Amino acid sequence: MLIDSHCHLNYKGLIEHQADVLARARARGVETMLNIATRESEWDDVLDTAVREPDVWATVGIHPHEADEHPHIDTAKLVARAAHPRVVGIGETGLDYYYDHSDRARQQASFRSHIAASRDTGLPLVVHTRDAEADTLAIMRDEMGKGAYGGVIHCFTASGAFADAAMELGFYISISGIVTFRSAKDLQATAARLPLDHLLIETDSPFLAPVPHRGKSCEPAFVADTAKFLAELRGESVETLAAATSANFRTLFAKAA
Repeated sequence: MLIDSHCHLNYKGLIEHQADVLARARARGVETMLNIATRESEWDDVLDTAVREPDVWATVGIHPHEADEHPHIDTAKLVARAAHPRVVGIGETGLDYYYDHSDRARQQASFRSHIAASRDTGLPLVVHTRDAEADTLAIMRDEMGKGAYGGVIHCFTASGAFADAAMELGFYISISGIVTFRSAKDLQATAARLPLDHLLIETDSPFLAPVPHRGKSCEPAFVADTAKFLAELRGESVETLAAATSANFRTLFAKAA
């Protein structure tokens, strides 16, 4: 059985036929899906899906792209919404300097608010980082000095050194369908050596469909294709990888266990 640790079931491309998307995932052995929020306007819909579907859980958070539009979302608001029984994580949050859709200082402030919410609730943090390794790590380390918290670097595409530093802080590394791309040689080298007890898998659907589904809208069922590729890359059986990543998910997102 597999777990898709990061998907957006309420995004265009999936929401229009969500019931069929869920049925296809279940048919391919996906037993749990984590539905990720990226802006406040999504929170109710993301939660409604998790309430309706027993194998779907939810997070609350503000994506770094949306930081400029959400200056009112502070730690207290995140903590209040995270009290919902179907919310198992905080995020996604982090830093994205590739697109710079939001001011970098605002992204950093939002990131810190999310970390504080993670610390206050005991729920894991879901971190997005792109072209921002140094600042992401600096903030994570600084905030760790204020009190422990845990989480995952989702849709990992950063350097091997960043992976090592994140794991030293107790974070998990989540691998998406990007690992199947022919151009992803550096990521493949990192993914091949990650310790099994720090590994998660995801789709980030409806984005980043893995081989052999390139060009299609991604969906949670495709986590099975990523798992197959990753297991072969690492010289493990799919069963071993699936069991370990599912156990890791339940350890990290303990509220969903």
